[in-house]
Amino acid sequence: MSRKPSYIFTNKRHSDKAVMSTILGLISFLSLCAVLYLTYVQKGNAPMGYGMTGLLAAVFSLTGLVLGIVTAREKDRYKLFPILGIFFNLLALIGVGLVVYAGMYL
Repeated sequence: MSRKPSYIFTNKRHSDKAVMSTILGLISFLSLCAVLYLTYVQKGNAPMGYGMTGLLAAVFSLTGLVLGIVTAREKDRYKLFPILGIFFNLLALIGVGLVVYAGMYL
């Protein structure tokens, strides 16, 4: 006896806000990594543009974090992109915080 394939129909879909949160998190994290690497290659001599990039990374990651948290609380949505967005945005915010801390006290 063979079983019929069972299908599960759902109204769940990915939220556009959650995808935007993930994209903002990736942009923030990757730009922060690039700035840190380029500063390391130049032996700590960072132009002012690198500081602006860090500031924009912080603004993008705060925006992405808010979008990720709001979308994670929505019902009937997949949770992959909100969780990824929250993760990358928190990672970028922690990185910016560590850079600011190191600049102030080290």
